[in-house]
Amino acid sequence: MDKNQIKIRIEKLSREINKIRYQYHVLDKPDVTDEVYDSLTKELRELEEKFPELKLPDSPTQRIGGTPLSKFQKVKHQIRQWSFDDVFDFSELGKWEEKVKRLAEKNPLLSGVPDILSQRERRNTAELEYVCEIKIDGLKIILNYKNGIFVQGATRGDGLIGEDATENIKTIYSVPLKLSTPIDLVAVGECWLSKSELKRINSARKIQNEAQFANSRNAAAGSIRQLDPKVAASRKLDSFVYDIDFLALSPALSRVQERGLMKIPQTQMEELILLEKLGFNVNQERKLCKNIEEIQKFYDSWKNRKDKEDYGIDGIVIKINSKKIQDALGYTGKSPRWGVAYKFPAEKVTTVIEDIKIQVGRTGALTPVAHLRPTVVAGSTVSRATLHNEDEIKRLDIKIGDTVVIRKAGDVIPEVVEVLKNLRTGEERKFKMPTVCPICGSSVMREETINQSSAFPLLASARNSSKPSFSAATYCKNKKCFAQEKEKIIHFVSKKGFNIDGLGERIVEQLMNEGLVSNFSDIFELTKGDLEPLERFAEKSAENLLFAIEESKKITLPKFLFALGIRHLGEEGAVLVERNMEKIFKIKLKNILDLMEIFSKIQKEEWLKIKGVGDKVAESLVEWFGNQENIEVLEKMAELGVEIIIEKEEKNGSKKLENLTFVLTGELKSFTRDGVKDIIRKEGGDVSSSVSRKTDYVLVGENPGSKFGKAQELKVKIINEEEFKKMI
Repeated sequence: MDKNQIKIRIEKLSREINKIRYQYHVLDKPDVTDEVYDSLTKELRELEEKFPELKLPDSPTQRIGGTPLSKFQKVKHQIRQWSFDDVFDFSELGKWEEKVKRLAEKNPLLSGVPDILSQRERRNTAELEYVCEIKIDGLKIILNYKNGIFVQGATRGDGLIGEDATENIKTIYSVPLKLSTPIDLVAVGECWLSKSELKRINSARKIQNEAQFANSRNAAAGSIRQLDPKVAASRKLDSFVYDIDFLALSPALSRVQERGLMKIPQTQMEELILLEKLGFNVNQERKLCKNIEEIQKFYDSWKNRKDKEDYGIDGIVIKINSKKIQDALGYTGKSPRWGVAYKFPAEKVTTVIEDIKIQVGRTGALTPVAHLRPTVVAGSTVSRATLHNEDEIKRLDIKIGDTVVIRKAGDVIPEVVEVLKNLRTGEERKFKMPTVCPICGSSVMREETINQSSAFPLLASARNSSKPSFSAATYCKNKKCFAQEKEKIIHFVSKKGFNIDGLGERIVEQLMNEGLVSNFSDIFELTKGDLEPLERFAEKSAENLLFAIEESKKITLPKFLFALGIRHLGEEGAVLVERNMEKIFKIKLKNILDLMEIFSKIQKEEWLKIKGVGDKVAESLVEWFGNQENIEVLEKMAELGVEIIIEKEEKNGSKKLENLTFVLTGELKSFTRDGVKDIIRKEGGDVSSSVSRKTDYVLVGENPGSKFGKAQELKVKIINEEEFKKMI
């Protein structure tokens, strides 16, 4: 900017800051967050320091205002770890509740089976009770107890496999090493570091010229991942525990003791009370709410006082109180349906959009990306933010040169949420989406979407007879576009795929430009002679990359499927496919050649038999494995030594409940319902919601309902908890 532009910028910033200050302090009607105000003030102060002669006389800046470990071991979680979906305002919360009620009305477990819910509970599914708990900004930890003794602590990891952090978690005084009752338990909680302790640690690190932690969450995570437990012990970590994933009474307890000391929680509130009795540190700030209006009041109360606590709070967690309803609603591929995280407003700052450029993804989607004047948000420097699509740019009326508010919640990619139009100078430029792909020059288009609804055929017909609807994203029509191919390979080698260390974006692009890599299989044909002549590749670098490629050749089926980049098939979908191959299709894959032959024959209707696989995923699987070019790439990978690792059986040998189907009914005393389901699945069995002639066993607790009578009618084997314990 020239000096005149800087003068105009200073004047506009001063006016805008004064306006915000007036709305906040005089009218008590702020329309932006303190973070936005601080960000604008910071920019103004920096400009005034560089150009003191341009400082206005009424500038707002004048106002005074154990044994060290060699490495961490991986650990497979006994119970799958989930993450809650997020909502950010009352409107989104209302949509979540509507969805839950709609699912409840349609779910046979909630509407037509008296042994799952009482008549009163079924009548009141439209008026659900919710438990609200404050959401601690820390690190999730999973605590395992055997016979009441703490035996293992782990991090969440990817939900299936975490890191064994037992020795470091033992240093947390609020984590009991022995429970008040000798039970087997998997408890879940949050490890956190107080703000005062973070300040002390950073002061000490500053004296030692060490990098300071950006926030208490990073410090907590860094402490838990210390190889020397003495370091973790020195940092005064704390914890709150909030969930029970698995609960089984010890055989050592007599039935009399069981009745006296233990009652399986039927609600989330009862679960929190039980955790307290067992000796855990449970946050006392929780509330039982009858509706979302009460939830909003709880949310608002904490939004206004969260910063007064000595631990980080980034929202509230909402859970349906009834465990029976939780069980019936279950999970999506990645999140519980019965709960949601209501996040506080993300950290926001202001900056300027210096340019907008197009990024072409692996699916061909053209995504506009804002190139920003660098700014610090959520502890890291940000220079880019996604603008999502053309419709979003029009909705926000974004122009190149605009001053904008950006937000970043945790590790989420920053996004533009608001344009400060009062700061416009008239020199801002409109952005237009390209009519051709900026990479390959091919034509682009928005994909036409089909409105389908088997539940409402007349509505679907009416929609289809009107104007066609189109996707929000614009796509490059050239399937061989360089940008798409590059993004596919970057996805293929990423940590969640083949995890090839050293194959970053720049190296992938370099190898493609040199003609050495054009598809997945080419990666495994690279030689030292191919790499050494290239820029950035010395002899050692080439050897390291080739070693990493060789190490990656053995891969699990879920990671392999995810790496292929099949549209709509994410990590969870890939796990679902692996878990159901043998159960549904009676197929046990041994290698890539098996996969090629078998997957290419499976039709959409067959894929849909897998619970959790929908139309889009099924169609994508059929399309991908029906493409001859893809099959040839797989064949080449097999020739080059890529192997699919088949999960080994448990150490105990064959699974005790293999191929057996169970139905549960009544109130169980020794297990939670989720716990017994996990045991059945772990031992190779399956759990069904209804009794049929295909059912092998009906596990009956106290007060069984209609399933008990159905089992008697069909002469299905009925067992109690003691008989079930003998089976496992």
